[in-house]
Amino acid sequence: MKFLDAAKVYIRSGDGGAGCLSFRREKFIEFGGPDGGDGGRGGDVVARCVGGLNTLIDYRYQQHFKARTGGHGMGKNRAGGRGADAVLDVPVGTQIFEEDGETLVADLTQEGQSVVLARGGNGGFGNAHFKTATNQAPRRVNPGQEGEERTLWLRLKLIADAGLVGLPNAGKSTFLSAVSAARPKIGDYPFTTLHPQLGVVAARGREFVLADIPGLIEGAHEGVGLGDRFLGHVERCRVLLHLVGADCEHAGKAYKTVRRELEAYGAGLCEKPEIVALSKIDAVDAETLKQQAARLRRAAGRTPLRLSAATRHGVEAALDAVLAGIDAAKADEPQVAQDAPWTP
Repeated sequence: MKFLDAAKVYIRSGDGGAGCLSFRREKFIEFGGPDGGDGGRGGDVVARCVGGLNTLIDYRYQQHFKARTGGHGMGKNRAGGRGADAVLDVPVGTQIFEEDGETLVADLTQEGQSVVLARGGNGGFGNAHFKTATNQAPRRVNPGQEGEERTLWLRLKLIADAGLVGLPNAGKSTFLSAVSAARPKIGDYPFTTLHPQLGVVAARGREFVLADIPGLIEGAHEGVGLGDRFLGHVERCRVLLHLVGADCEHAGKAYKTVRRELEAYGAGLCEKPEIVALSKIDAVDAETLKQQAARLRRAAGRTPLRLSAATRHGVEAALDAVLAGIDAAKADEPQVAQDAPWTP
């Protein structure tokens, strides 16, 4: 299944049904009076948060959603039926914006949540509604009200406890595949991972969700490479695991490059708890490893972890650090960071 994290949809709620103009006509009943029923209400357009989805790919092939018109009123005081709703099933973590891409309409973060995006029009009154003592045979009815029409943007932000960040080929996908059942594509070339990947990690008798974000390069905030469009998926993470490959040219510069892109993106990513690790330590000799670790320590201001996902050396220590960071973030209960402005 392809990954799609933004989609534009056009919605319209149902029109209300028209009221009925009718009079009772029966043998031996000379003055039956008005008996036109009211029209039914038009259907709503509803967004519903469901489990089992992790992409908005369905909205690439269908962008227009229209609820059904309410039933028209009928004689014998029969009211029209309510129009059927149009339901948009979206993954957990979906945000809904107005057409400008900035005005937030709804943020669906829990399975089962729903929000009405457009309400159906009210049904019109039949002539029985207008009967009075002085007007016992009204010929007046109302048409149904028109439904609402809107253009909206759906944007998905994956909900994970921890996020993997780093330059391309830093070993993020290999780490995710080593600690979870996820099987991301792994290759020895830049931008092997083109879309975010999720995996459920089991460690110390507990489970947490880990997100692998496609690699950043210098100038990503200006659209270079894959840009920073996928960083929105780590806005909801409690802790970041920053991997720096030991086989890169300069570990310190690589670390600072990613940090600059996080700062340029904003949305509180720089303030999130960060665990720094030197990955792929099995790919270099001891002297190079020592030199890269020293460079990374100077750049990050802390002693980095050392790990190799291929040999699983240091993996458990990294998972313990991630769990500790998640627990600390939960205990602190920080305020939710304001999402960065987003342009569709």
